[in-house]
Amino acid sequence: MSQDNPLLQHFEYPPFSKIKNKHFKPAIEQALKDARKDITTIAEQSAEPTFKNTLEALEFAGDQLGKVTRIFFNLNSAETNPEIQKTAQEVSPLLSEFSNDLLLNEKLFARIKSIYNQKSELDLNHEQERLLDKVYKNFTRNGANLEKEKQAQLRDIDKQLSQLSLQFGENVLAETNAFELHIEDEKELDGVPESVKDSAQTLAKEKEVLGYILTLDFPTYLPVMKFAKSRNLREKMLKGFGAKAFKDNEYNNTENVLKIVKLRYERAQLLGFETHADFVLQERMAKTPENVMSFLNEILTKAKPAAIKEFDELKSFAEKTDQITDFQKWDQAYYSEKLKQEKFDLNEDELKEYFELNNVIDGLFKVAHKLYQVNFKKNKTIDVYHEDVLVFDVTDDNGKFLATFYADFHPRAGKRDGAWMTTYKDQYVKDGKEERPQVSIVCNFTKPSAKQPSLLTFMEVTTLFHEFGHALHAMLANTFYPSLSGASVYWDFVELPSQLMENWCYEHEALELFAKHYKTEEVIPQELIEKIRKSSNFMEGLQTIRQVSFGQLDMSWHNLNPCEITDVKAHENKAFKETSLLPDIPTNCMSTAFGHIFQGGYSAGYYSYKWAEVLDADAFELFKEKGIFDSETAQKFKENVLQQGGTKDPMELYKNFRGQEPNPDALLRRAGLLENKK
Repeated sequence: MSQDNPLLQHFEYPPFSKIKNKHFKPAIEQALKDARKDITTIAEQSAEPTFKNTLEALEFAGDQLGKVTRIFFNLNSAETNPEIQKTAQEVSPLLSEFSNDLLLNEKLFARIKSIYNQKSELDLNHEQERLLDKVYKNFTRNGANLEKEKQAQLRDIDKQLSQLSLQFGENVLAETNAFELHIEDEKELDGVPESVKDSAQTLAKEKEVLGYILTLDFPTYLPVMKFAKSRNLREKMLKGFGAKAFKDNEYNNTENVLKIVKLRYERAQLLGFETHADFVLQERMAKTPENVMSFLNEILTKAKPAAIKEFDELKSFAEKTDQITDFQKWDQAYYSEKLKQEKFDLNEDELKEYFELNNVIDGLFKVAHKLYQVNFKKNKTIDVYHEDVLVFDVTDDNGKFLATFYADFHPRAGKRDGAWMTTYKDQYVKDGKEERPQVSIVCNFTKPSAKQPSLLTFMEVTTLFHEFGHALHAMLANTFYPSLSGASVYWDFVELPSQLMENWCYEHEALELFAKHYKTEEVIPQELIEKIRKSSNFMEGLQTIRQVSFGQLDMSWHNLNPCEITDVKAHENKAFKETSLLPDIPTNCMSTAFGHIFQGGYSAGYYSYKWAEVLDADAFELFKEKGIFDSETAQKFKENVLQQGGTKDPMELYKNFRGQEPNPDALLRRAGLLENKK
């Protein structure tokens, strides 16, 4: 079988066109066997434990397993189908069992512990020390020091959690795909952008019905919420979006949420931590739940007065404009957009015409070159998993190959919502040979139609820059070990490179590189750039308390004993009490579709977005001071942050770049919630 299975052959790049669904499970099973052999060889060797024969050997053990599972789980997010989802349910427990077998391997841990206990006598460089600390902590944080009985409990918990997390995500995707709002009368779509109507009409034709079909994909959902004049339509869409995995059907996630938080708590307790948040934050810049709550509360205290003022203005505007006296959640985006247009005369549809996807990609590459001297050249020979996927060779100005970059931009039925960066291979050095990374970003931007190309909203432009910032972190990595490379850093530091990149979207010097009208090629007028900049802080108070509320909801699930919680919705309402300004919708629930914390890795970590915003605002103040393309500042950021990965403590890396710790007021200044520095 291995002869016929492309995943079990040697390959430089994922052989997507040769892979069939049936190949995944046998490949993962075989790769698991091979990885187990590698581990046994390391653990049971007769030679005395050394950094090289134990830590380094472990770092590169099970290489094929890593390659195969990355391909599999990346496809499960970007190009899934029922067969892949079934395989995911089958292999996840096997992978969880392997991970536990590895982390609870007594002989292996004894070797690691022996090296760890004598580390002060070993001549290790800072990266080797960091790897040793990381591996030792990884073992102890996963039960290596527990008694046998407790280790068995831990194994069982991890197995359940891996399956529940998968089920959670599959339910959300199924609910997203199941929602279709069939509109026959075009008048109901009054105000909705033509590009969205085109897509909805195309989908209706594919489904062989008359009229239009609206979905919950972001390129459809957000424009409808912002521009549809029909209040009834907005209400249906918002209620559909908010009810994902909260309906009385087989995809309801309420039990999954309760099971996940209880198992996480049980796991933390087994390992000697008070809560799951305490466990997670030991390996974060924030360190403790108290620090996180203090941080979120400080931001909330400073932003809430502005948020209330903005909210009152919005309600008054809706009443004055359309006699809306019972302002609801489905009104907020619509009247925000109308008020924004009135205040700044900024029409998002007009703005989109300057952000044709190919031009934005080209501009993104130019910005990256000006900052970090990287070049991108399309490569049509590398295999892809879908015709939409683009591939680029990345080189520096001396022609040195840096990375392979995959980009997948448009929504499909088998693709989950949102945007993310992932890797098929990390950068590392092995046996004196440097291996360069294979990096991918996946987004959900409006597809080109017969009438016009893919035109991005300004929010989509910032999303692209954001994910590309993550990609740069991986592409420019310059470390020895894959587990310390690129974005393998603390989760409240990982968003710094991505959020920093968004700042260039607001700068004239950057925008003129790519913001060109898709028909006339006219560069975006200065007055429009000024409107973008002036409007960038529009409703920033409301936006800030929204982000804080998500962080607080996350902590409310993970910074306590959740065993008394029986009602997901009631718990959520309590968590939102301080930040909620609008009437609740009983049929909607955020937690049941909150993939970041129940499917992704952000449990007890959603605060990271705001935390990293402080870092990025503080960092960009230096760029503003020196010049947004100042080569010395960019070089310092590249050398001290982007290339270093997780080889040093994040605060040390940040201070090496900035010369000081980040100042939280930088974020509030940028958001217009504090007066700017004189």
